[in-house]
Amino acid sequence: MRRLRAQVHATDAQTLAEQLALVRIPAPTFHEGERARHVAERFRALGLHDVRTDEAGNVLARLPGSPAAPGGQVVVSAHLDTVFPAGTDVEPRHAGTRIHAPGITDNCRGLAGMLALARVLASEGVRTERPLVFAATVGEEGAGDLRGVKHLFREGGELRRAGAFVALDGSGVRRIVHRAIGSRRLRVEVAGPGGHSWADRGTPNPVGALGRAVAAVAGMGLPSPARSSVTVARIAGGTSINAIPDAAWMEVDLRSEVPDALAEIERLVRSHVERAVAAENARRRPGAAALACAVTLIGDRPSGETPASAELVRAAMAVTSALGERPELVASSTDANLAISLGIPAVCIGVGGDSGGIHTLDEWYSDEKGALGVERALLVALAAARLART
Repeated sequence: MRRLRAQVHATDAQTLAEQLALVRIPAPTFHEGERARHVAERFRALGLHDVRTDEAGNVLARLPGSPAAPGGQVVVSAHLDTVFPAGTDVEPRHAGTRIHAPGITDNCRGLAGMLALARVLASEGVRTERPLVFAATVGEEGAGDLRGVKHLFREGGELRRAGAFVALDGSGVRRIVHRAIGSRRLRVEVAGPGGHSWADRGTPNPVGALGRAVAAVAGMGLPSPARSSVTVARIAGGTSINAIPDAAWMEVDLRSEVPDALAEIERLVRSHVERAVAAENARRRPGAAALACAVTLIGDRPSGETPASAELVRAAMAVTSALGERPELVASSTDANLAISLGIPAVCIGVGGDSGGIHTLDEWYSDEKGALGVERALLVALAAARLART
C-alpha cells in the first residue's frame, strides 16, 4: 500500500497531463464518441483487460488479475460528457496556478483520476478479491438523463448485481456524496388558434396560460420543503409583438432527496398547469377555439440514500480522515444516483485539487492536493474491492 500511495504522488504530473489532453477533446452530451475512443485507447495502453464500448457508448475495462466472474463487481466510474456545445473553445489557458478551460474540472478531473487509478493498479500488478471494473460513462449531464449508467444497470445487465459503485466527479478531498438528489424534468406545451392581437382579441393565449401556471407553481407548497425544489427553468412562445401566440412552452425541474416526494411534486405541478389552462380557456370569447396542453416527462433521475452506516461510506470517511481532511457527507445528483436507487452501495467523490466556475466558460482547476485526491480515490476503491491476499 505504501508503494501504491507513493506512486500516485510521484506521477501527479502525469495525471495532470492526462487531464489536459482530455479537456482538448470536445464531448458535448450525446456526442462523447471522440473522447470515449481516447479513453478506450488509454485503457488498452495501460494494460487493462476486456476493453469495450457498449451499446450506449460507455467505455468499460477490467483490472488485470481481477476475478472475471459476474456479480459483486466494484465499479469505478467517471462521466465523459460536458455541458458545453460543439464549437466551444476548450484550449486550456494557464493563469498562475489555475488552468482555465470549459470542462477542465467537470469532468476531466474525474476521468484523469480514474485513469490514474488504472495506471497505478495495473503497473503494480495489484489483484483484488472482487472484480474491479472501470467505466467511462455517457450522458451524465443535463438532458443526458444518466443514460450511460441507466444502461449499465439495466434489468439483465452485467452490472445489475454490482457490489459497490464509486463515481469520480470533479475536484476536492472532503465531500462524500451518499444521498442522491432525484429529479424529474417536465416539458409543458400549450397550443391554441393564435391570431391578430386586435382583430382576434378574446382568443385564448398560451403565454397567458403559462404565466398563470408559473405563478401557481412558484407559490405552491412542497412536501419535505427543506429537501425539495421546483424551478421553472425555461419558457418561450410567440412570433410577433402584435400577434396572439399559437404556441408556448416551458420546462420545469423538480428535485428532491426524498424518493416518494417527486411523484407528489409532479402531481401538484400537473394540476396547477391544468387549472391555469382551464382558467385561460374560461375567459375566451364565444366561438374561439380552446387551448390544448401536453405535459411530457423529459428527464427522470432517481433519488435515494446509501446510509452513513454502510461499509462503503464509513470507509470513505475513514480514508478522508486518515489523509488529514474532514469528511463531509452531502447530497447531489450524480452518476451514483442509479446505483443508490437500486440499493447498491455507492458514493461519489472528487479527485483532489481546487476549482471554480463550474459549467461556465471560465471554469478552472488548480492542482493543490491533486495527488491527495487521487490517493483518496485509490484507497476507497481498494477498500471496496479488497486486496487479494498472496
